[in-house]
Amino acid sequence: MSESIQTLLGGQWRDASGPRYQTQYPHDGSPVASLHAATAADVDEAVQAAERARKLPSWAGLKRHERAAILYRIAEGIRSRAEDLAQLQRLDNGKPVGETRMLVASAAGTFQFFAAACETWEDELTPPRGDYLTMSVHEPLGVVGAITPWNSPIASEAQKIAPALAAGCAIVVKPAEITPRMAIELARIAHQAGLPDGILSIVPGKGSIAGDALVRHPLIKRIAFTGGTEVGRGIARLAADKLMPVSLELGGKSPTIVCADADLEHAVMGVLFGIFSSSGESCIAGSRAFVHESVYQAFRERLLEGVRALRVGDPSLSSTQMGPLVSRSHRDTIERFVELGRSEGGVLLTGGARPAGPAYEHGSYYLPTVFEGLSNQARMCQEEIFGPVLALIPWRDEADLIAQCNDSVYGLASGIWTRDYKAAWRIGRALETGTVWINTYKLFSISTPFGGVKQSGVGREKGRRGILEYCAQKSFYWGLNEAPLPWAR
Repeated sequence: MSESIQTLLGGQWRDASGPRYQTQYPHDGSPVASLHAATAADVDEAVQAAERARKLPSWAGLKRHERAAILYRIAEGIRSRAEDLAQLQRLDNGKPVGETRMLVASAAGTFQFFAAACETWEDELTPPRGDYLTMSVHEPLGVVGAITPWNSPIASEAQKIAPALAAGCAIVVKPAEITPRMAIELARIAHQAGLPDGILSIVPGKGSIAGDALVRHPLIKRIAFTGGTEVGRGIARLAADKLMPVSLELGGKSPTIVCADADLEHAVMGVLFGIFSSSGESCIAGSRAFVHESVYQAFRERLLEGVRALRVGDPSLSSTQMGPLVSRSHRDTIERFVELGRSEGGVLLTGGARPAGPAYEHGSYYLPTVFEGLSNQARMCQEEIFGPVLALIPWRDEADLIAQCNDSVYGLASGIWTRDYKAAWRIGRALETGTVWINTYKLFSISTPFGGVKQSGVGREKGRRGILEYCAQKSFYWGLNEAPLPWAR
């Protein structure tokens, strides 16, 4: 029996006005939550309420350390409910509970970081070039919107909500239709932490309805989006008409490079983690592994041994490494890509099927899959699969390697496994990606900016300057001259 839930909309806990729908647990297809989808009218109500609330002394009148205090309390509120939130996210998208616990901890850390950044944030005096004093200040943009994905909801939502609030904005969040629970629970925690009514609203439902209304709304001054490249392009076009800034974290087809001198144990473990954790449902998944031909066979053997030992199963168990895919329809997409790989001449080394047995029959499970024999030009190596599918590609020449890695419309992340720090620096600087991991993979710090290049997106999240993404900069000139300006004499 699913739980009926409401959302925080314009300062009130209530049902949205659209049709009721259910979310499902990917492990067995059972219903999890029942709620109403938001309509364009609900979005307008949320935005109008946010516009009123952001101007009130209860928000606009707060000093930075007072806003920071609310963010600190949100961080503590997340920590006080850590296990409950981890279990709810497990039900939302089927991630193993060990992973959802880390995501919840990450969300708490995000609010803590931006609380600290908020209260220590300094505007600047700029060097004057005349008989005057100059300074630059940053002011909140106003009401901003966030559209978040289903693969890591609580972490993605925290990375947008926390800096927006730190900047002094009000924010309306449109979570993924199938994973609305984390955004709603974050709103509950923020409300309990003393965030004024109307400053944060959650509008669940379809992107084509609630998301579109949010992007188009004339009072929305910025959109932060994480999701697919095609949707991101559409948002960018709408934003251009409004001359509205955006940050777009989009798709990826990330290369990982294993050099001849790599520590193979570290490299194998890192490649396994980079592609198969989160069941490959990650924009930064290391889905193209370029392995130097001198170690290719040894790496291949160890990798396949590791893949076959991965524990695929019930996400409620702490021992599980790979849970189900988010839905059966998404699994159908993965299966079509695997068939495409076969048709392009790829050799299937392992996986390529649903796991057998009664434990898997009701869930959207798929085995970790490895191909070899594909060229980098194959569609399997060019298109984002967003699932547990890895292509192994041998390399010999460094210049050709870099050309192949960069031969992609995407540029989100990359990994390098080598003992040679000079080679790591040289290759890393040549790769056209927003993040380079060296002898590690898929590690994140809220203090370090994140984003992509090319069709992986624009803008950056995280880092101290993440607050400034939600601000407008204003310059002041203070005249110090004793005599009047001479022009009118």
